[in-house]
Amino acid sequence: MDSHSLKSVGATDTHSTEDNHKVSEEGAVTDITRHANAAHQSPVNSRRHLTPLLGKETYSPLSFQETMDKSVNAAMSHITGGLSPSGLSAAYTDWAAHLMTAPGKQIQLVEKAAKKAIRLANYAGFCAPGVNPETASPCPCIDPLPQDKRFSGEAWQKWPYNLFYQSFLLNQQWWYNATTGVRGVTKQHENVVEFATRQILDLFSPSNYLFTNPELLEQTQKESGQNLQRGMQNFLDDLQRTLNDQKPAGTEGFQVGKNLAVTPGKVVYRNRLIELIQYDAVTETVHPEPIFIVPAWIMKYYILDLSPENSLVKYLTEQGFTVFMVSWKNPDSDDRDLGMDDYRNLGIMDALDQIDRITGGQRVHGVGYCLGGTLLSIAAAAMARDADERFKTLSLFAAQTDFTEAGELMLFINESQVTFLEDMMWEQGYLDTKQMAGAFQLLRSNDLIWSRMVHDYLMGERAKMNDLMAWNSDATRMPYQMHSQYLRQLFLNNALAEGRYIVDNRPIAVSDIRVPVFAVGTERDHVAPWRSVYKLHLLADTDVTFLLTSGGHNAGIVSEPGHPRRRYRMATRKHDDRYQDPDTWFAEHEAQEGSWWPELAGWLKDRSGDLIEPSFSGDEALQPICDAPGTYVLQD
Repeated sequence: MDSHSLKSVGATDTHSTEDNHKVSEEGAVTDITRHANAAHQSPVNSRRHLTPLLGKETYSPLSFQETMDKSVNAAMSHITGGLSPSGLSAAYTDWAAHLMTAPGKQIQLVEKAAKKAIRLANYAGFCAPGVNPETASPCPCIDPLPQDKRFSGEAWQKWPYNLFYQSFLLNQQWWYNATTGVRGVTKQHENVVEFATRQILDLFSPSNYLFTNPELLEQTQKESGQNLQRGMQNFLDDLQRTLNDQKPAGTEGFQVGKNLAVTPGKVVYRNRLIELIQYDAVTETVHPEPIFIVPAWIMKYYILDLSPENSLVKYLTEQGFTVFMVSWKNPDSDDRDLGMDDYRNLGIMDALDQIDRITGGQRVHGVGYCLGGTLLSIAAAAMARDADERFKTLSLFAAQTDFTEAGELMLFINESQVTFLEDMMWEQGYLDTKQMAGAFQLLRSNDLIWSRMVHDYLMGERAKMNDLMAWNSDATRMPYQMHSQYLRQLFLNNALAEGRYIVDNRPIAVSDIRVPVFAVGTERDHVAPWRSVYKLHLLADTDVTFLLTSGGHNAGIVSEPGHPRRRYRMATRKHDDRYQDPDTWFAEHEAQEGSWWPELAGWLKDRSGDLIEPSFSGDEALQPICDAPGTYVLQD
């Protein structure tokens, strides 16, 4: 966090403050009143967040020069989509400078270019029109990567389209060789240059253009151009939706509370940041330990309660569990000063207090997904340090505690990029959903940008909307201070893994967590790579059951029984067992077919007590506020 930014009183701050913050008495009173009102609404003692947020206006403490610098970066971010031009230019400068002083590498690249040109020329000669196909059956110069499906159609094997895509792939391969393996370039800069160059090359892929894509030409000829007309209509519709800040086409058929997030329940607690939902029991008896789910706040909570047939919440209630779920508020500029400690206190600790009252002091099965799992780990480590034993177990879905290998997201995480993001958030008070979505789309540009444009605008075919896609378009914002702290403390400094993350003025350690842990990674995760999730084995001093499931960050978690083509691997490492690296672990554990949800339910049942009657609070002051899914999830 920028050292000059104002922070919540009582919130952890690991950065120095040099300016004398000037806060008007009226501003302090206003914030005290707001917190008092929130405390009055909340049945639980709100001692953790009654202190006022000093200085809601974070422009005032900055000098004119600092304000000018931040304003320039903020204005520039609207052009660059949130990417720091300074960071990108520094990476290319590092690469170019070292390549210029590496004559051996230059000679190698010249040799590779010559060899590729000769191979392509020979291939072109064999494929030329008029050559007898029986006497000439050339092998391709290069095969696409397994995940690259752009040129898999039979039409791409005919002249001249085979030359188009072969030359493109050879060029792409040469540039990979050119941007990697240059001695002296930092790993961060090498990754950025390789990634950025790949994005530029993908723009010129022959699959993206009508006259170089044989499948598009065949479709256009077959339909007499009707596909292009539909594509233009799709483009204009998407443009209008973007300009009017509307959701993508097809999402109208999916509405929260009607066919999404419909598992019956009640909002039993609300504060300024969360609503806590308790789902109705569907069995006559339940396990005494409730399940408390903390989803990521980057998206709406109901990914774990999508449609009735793929709702994890519904599945767990059917297994005899009492389930509670956090529904995060969609923050706006008024919430700019909410920090990580506010999310921990308001999102987890207050909710645990309420669950404790409702269940009569039962221990809790904590479940965290993505950022929610990281926050849950922070809270659990702090509670373990302070001898708070309310957690019975922890389950972490695609959640990282060590961020040294956090995948391609690290391309966007360095001092230059974080500073640029901070200045962008400083201007508006939050990180916007479109800015987040753009970064994630770049990580899978072939699938999420170019393939979609070809399919929607040139083929003229809309992909059928489903519940997961509708949820994915329902993103939330992230407050300025929280996101800055998250990026700096966890991504840049890796403070949680290294025992330097501060909670209540003292550091915490993941190794203090001694309750059993069920950790889930997904094979094709671009957000929390499974080998990064696996690093929990190096940090936790407890029994860890690690499960690796097929699918990506979202689809791998939404893996209900009966879902086709699902598989998983699973093993438990006792706290005193020797460490096994992830690749060895993967090789030694065979995949099992089916959903992993029954494994989770069985693991939780083995660590739960005898069945009892469902628990509901009889205290009039703690009566439900409204029906699920509540009100926060409906905020745009």
